[in-house]
Amino acid sequence: MEFLSRLVALYATLFRKKPMDFTVHQAKGNKGLQKALGAFDLTMLGVGAVIGTGIFVMTGVVAAEHSGPAIVLSFLLSGIACAFAALCYAEFASMIPASGSAYTYGYTVFGELFAWILGWDLILEYGLACSVVASGWSAYFQELIRGFGLHLPTEISSAFNPSAGTYFDLMATVIVFALSLILLSGVKESSRINDIMVLIKIGVVLLFIVVGAFYVQPTNWTPFMPFGFDGVVQGAATAFLSYIGFDAVSSASEEVRNPQRDMPIGILSSLAVCMVLYVAVSLVLTGMVPYTKLNVGDPVAFALRFVHQDWVAGFVSLGAILGITTVLFVMMYGQTRLFFAISRDGLLPKSISRLTKGKKTPVFSILLTWGMATVFSALIPLGELAQLVNIGTLFAFICVSIGVVVLRIKRPDIKRNFKVPFVYVIPFLSVLACGYLMINLTGQTWIRFIIWFVIGLVIYFAFGFRHSELGKRKKQLQS
Repeated sequence: MEFLSRLVALYATLFRKKPMDFTVHQAKGNKGLQKALGAFDLTMLGVGAVIGTGIFVMTGVVAAEHSGPAIVLSFLLSGIACAFAALCYAEFASMIPASGSAYTYGYTVFGELFAWILGWDLILEYGLACSVVASGWSAYFQELIRGFGLHLPTEISSAFNPSAGTYFDLMATVIVFALSLILLSGVKESSRINDIMVLIKIGVVLLFIVVGAFYVQPTNWTPFMPFGFDGVVQGAATAFLSYIGFDAVSSASEEVRNPQRDMPIGILSSLAVCMVLYVAVSLVLTGMVPYTKLNVGDPVAFALRFVHQDWVAGFVSLGAILGITTVLFVMMYGQTRLFFAISRDGLLPKSISRLTKGKKTPVFSILLTWGMATVFSALIPLGELAQLVNIGTLFAFICVSIGVVVLRIKRPDIKRNFKVPFVYVIPFLSVLACGYLMINLTGQTWIRFIIWFVIGLVIYFAFGFRHSELGKRKKQLQS
């Protein structure tokens, strides 16, 4: 009987839930971040995270291998599926204006251990995403300067791989360092820089659409579905991953001046802008060039060269670099706010959440993110590890979608400035779409994900369980 009571007590401790008013109090107190962002800044963060390699690279791959000209339908289907998860994030963001994204939401709905698992999962997502994108930025930058006859020494051109003669990716290190400096300048200043880069990137995409529209040959759209509807669905499954990144917008909740109004606007409007751009680019791209020729590393620039518009292709290359830069910036931003939120709750060392007095910048969180991204991108060949970014994101989407329904049932009294319509349908569709993608990932990806999960449990029981701020608070209330 005593063993059973101890087991019940342990369960209650592991799954202790963080009261929503305590979370909001943390965000508003001295330990909270600076309120400096509006709906426009959030939209630019979302567009910055989503419009990158997906639009400049993935469009060609999906068209050539899966969908053909029906890639338009693939991006529409995947955008709608992604919108299901976005609606769930928007409801949570309007209720809980605090950093941490899915980690913070999970703490409120499912309890501490589950929140830690989600947070540890998101550390994997953002950390690997930063590294993958930084490596991609380096490769694209080196390709660009190669056009001017400039070459980096092989030894410092890519991550550690002695068989290929490479030991260190210099340019990945440079871009991670530069963006870390921007983050250290403060959220207001860094968001302005991001806004400018995103607007230039959108301008370049629109330039391609306008110029390319004059070279569209309707005959290139036939056959419209060369791989059948199955190809459209397979293309949608691949294209879905192009939209991943909007969830980083929810990391900014605590730094928004009017989060209850602006967070849903930022999340949903950024996804809407991205969906329109993806569909428009896909339509023009497959109209300019036969889809069979688009399986190249730079399909958008290739299409312009195909119609002898080399000067526009140069601008597109610049837009691609800016696109990848803003993706990296938002991933690094999301990682810093995640480290900050977990540390503030005591599940990681408290020093990580220390803020500067003036601009309330989480310096140590930014430095930790910089160190992690630098080591991963400069030294470690990522290869198939990139798939862990996808599985981590999809897992978070599923948990947030389930959490919306659970909270509607358990806490219908909470004021919700934004509500998911058809709450017993849309979250279910979100879980279904994300679950389908997860089960289609490789076995190696699942094994690595489970290993990361086990490592996280060890760290939680070794450190977080004993240093939890919520645990300390409950002990104080009981004494």
